[in-house]
Amino acid sequence: MLARLVSIVALSCIPIAGCGGSGDDGEDAKAPATTPLTAPGEPDPLALPADVPRKASGSVDAAKARVIRGWADALRGGDVAGASARWAIPAMIQNGTPLLRLRRRADVRAFNGSLPCGAVVTRTRGASDGFTIVEFRLTERRGGDCGSGVGGTARTAILVRDGKIAEWYRLPEEGAPAPDAADGPAVES
Repeated sequence: MLARLVSIVALSCIPIAGCGGSGDDGEDAKAPATTPLTAPGEPDPLALPADVPRKASGSVDAAKARVIRGWADALRGGDVAGASARWAIPAMIQNGTPLLRLRRRADVRAFNGSLPCGAVVTRTRGASDGFTIVEFRLTERRGGDCGSGVGGTARTAILVRDGKIAEWYRLPEEGAPAPDAADGPAVES
């Protein structure tokens, strides 16, 4: 099971979140102890959950936008611990992987440390169910290796709850079709 989870994290090596980050915060980077939240035999385990908004639908909550910008700024500066402190425990992520739950602070640090790029928030907009749609311009980050990703863009749907990032989903570029989950993934309770 651990080997499968390590493979899932390794497969998430796409521009905004991938492998190759370093543990500049003093901890050895370890594979996060995550739980896949999709059941075997589902049509597309990589599909976004049905309740994750793909587009903005309103104005952004300024406090939530500050949390997101603070996370991006800390990570871009190589402060993995500071970036991770802006996350709730547990947290949900999906970044070209099945839906995963990060259960411990070490899991959140491993996820953040695995992101090879830094990012500058270029736009935040509100969406349904309290989500914020965030557009980023990818940059180098201290301790990372963004390579050819520098200057690229990425979109996410982020849910900030009680001042912490509770859910983080990589979205397709605007205009690109996204796989939809007809029934949504089986979420562990």
